[in-house]
Amino acid sequence: MGAQLSPVGKTGLTDEVADRLRDAILSAQLASGEHLGEERLAEALEVSRGPVREALLQLEREGLVVRRRNRGAIVAPLSRVDLDEVYSLRLAIERLALQCATREASADDCARMVDAVDELRESIVPGISVQEAARLDLQFHDLVYAAARHRRLYRCWSELRPQVYVFLLARRYVSSPEFRDIMVNGHNDMIEVIRSRDKDRAAQVADEHVRTSYLRVIEGYEPNDSPALTLLP
Repeated sequence: MGAQLSPVGKTGLTDEVADRLRDAILSAQLASGEHLGEERLAEALEVSRGPVREALLQLEREGLVVRRRNRGAIVAPLSRVDLDEVYSLRLAIERLALQCATREASADDCARMVDAVDELRESIVPGISVQEAARLDLQFHDLVYAAARHRRLYRCWSELRPQVYVFLLARRYVSSPEFRDIMVNGHNDMIEVIRSRDKDRAAQVADEHVRTSYLRVIEGYEPNDSPALTLLP
């Protein structure tokens, strides 16, 4: 059987390259629309072009990279249309995640969520970076999706999550006390509905939470940036 198996080293290297590039995009070291030449990236990371090519494919699936025929890849410029698509999808999957969590979540899951809310409440103070504030917010949602015990749903969230993070970074309100209060209250509502096992109420709570985030993020776009669809009532 050993002769039929291929080496796994390249896969690990690809993941490492993808992690490096993802971090560079999320920290704005690689700007929106910037060209991602395979040769230049391979040289900078001191790897061959193969892992770079595979890493770019992974980041394309996450929505952080756009590959153009015969022109290579660029950092995805996330527009108002992208915002509406990301948040409409988030609305659908978060509804399902919270409903599943009302059935599947354990007491330990809820305890971890409470700890995450406490950390967010205590950490979002004047001077906190937008990256850290966004991380604390999405850390809570990671726990909700994990508590849903739905592997394919969690995978869908994992691929959408980087784009949600980018949109949060673009809006400075995420490091403000206002953001902290909105998120603490919203996350506590989600914990309460999970503990009460109220599946019907869960859909409403998820909708309210995602719409609140959407309305805050959308404030940074010009009125003439017409959406493909809208989450507004």
